[in-house]
Amino acid sequence: MALRHNILLFLCILPFANALYKQWIPDTNFDNATNWDKGSVPCGNDQVVFLAQRKVSVYVETAHTITGTSLPVDGELILASGAGFTVREGGDPGCGSGVTAHFKDPESLKWFDPSMWVAATTIDDLHRGTYQFSVHEESVPCQYDDVVFREATSFRVDISSDHDVPVKSVSVLGKKFTSSYEFSQYLRSNSGKLQFHGSSSLKVGASGCEDITGCICDNSGNRDKICSNVKCDSLECKKPLHPVGHCCDVCGAVVNIQFSSSFNFESYRQRLQHLFLIQHKYESTQMAMSKVSKEQRLLRVIPLGATQEIQVLLLDQKAGQEAGKLAEALARDIVHDVHNHGLNFGITSAEFQASSGASSSEAAGNSAGVVVGAVLGSLLGLGGTLDQGFDNPMFDKPTMMPEEPGLYGTEMINSITLTQSGVHFVNPVYDETDFSA
Repeated sequence: MALRHNILLFLCILPFANALYKQWIPDTNFDNATNWDKGSVPCGNDQVVFLAQRKVSVYVETAHTITGTSLPVDGELILASGAGFTVREGGDPGCGSGVTAHFKDPESLKWFDPSMWVAATTIDDLHRGTYQFSVHEESVPCQYDDVVFREATSFRVDISSDHDVPVKSVSVLGKKFTSSYEFSQYLRSNSGKLQFHGSSSLKVGASGCEDITGCICDNSGNRDKICSNVKCDSLECKKPLHPVGHCCDVCGAVVNIQFSSSFNFESYRQRLQHLFLIQHKYESTQMAMSKVSKEQRLLRVIPLGATQEIQVLLLDQKAGQEAGKLAEALARDIVHDVHNHGLNFGITSAEFQASSGASSSEAAGNSAGVVVGAVLGSLLGLGGTLDQGFDNPMFDKPTMMPEEPGLYGTEMINSITLTQSGVHFVNPVYDETDFSA
């Protein structure tokens, strides 16, 4: 019983669903060498040039000495404590003969470019660099996500879209904005105008995901913009896959999971992480888990409406003809795990497709002993007199049992036999030992 309490406690402290922290990667910091055309931060003998007709907000972390500077018509320098500039002619023996250093133009950096973002489940994971892999549409912020621009940085991002862009929150220069009114005021400030530009407006204050089974990202309306920033690789696998939400065909495997209302998105993601991806053989495998909507069609023609399912995209680092083999092995392990334990996690069935052309499907099973109690009641109608023992309130009320497909399947009934002494069954948790009631 203590073990069960520990499991329940673990599930209770997990995040509700699949909202993430999405952090913008580029910055417009003076002290970032990648922001300069010469690949190094200007030093004492250098001339500094910002493009005159470009808008830019530059964060300066330390004190600098330069020989001169050309500033933009519309821009700002945000000085950290102790930061500043001294202008003088030469005098820095460690700076060489001096060059004219041009600050790179950040105008083309786009919100809907998946390569501009990293994602993590928690803010601590974000700081540790423990990032999550996602399909392209979910690599950019979804409406349930918290958006983070790193502290002690500035930036410039184009958020052009055909409609407003909703997110849960936005953090800029260490301040977290959670209300639309407060953030709209910031957007009207000098810094806000220089950092955010484009044809649409960023809206803060969207509700977080409150569905324990997960929420659909719903960036499909911006799919064209997202995919226009993605370059797809050439593939050599037999049957490339096209996952929902991804811009490119892939060599790998996709597991599609059907679930019930008791499914917990985050707890199952962590199960896959700690049960499979932690294994040495799978350490190079990437996993992107999403809740997706799929259109159902009769005979692949007549629309029957959309259903929701969990998609697990698996990619490995192998190339050429070997690409996808490790991902396929992991997909088989996941589907097998669903067959043995799926009902314990609110999963009813799972299937996978691999780029090798292989596929498989399994109905979910339940290795917990609680299933046996549910089946005993149904066997009473089969004849014979059984000693029912004491009343168990967990099983006396039929409404307390989950209505799961396959819960009373023939494979479970076949594992139970009636004898003179009562009921004999095989518990799949201890399938090497028999127990008699």
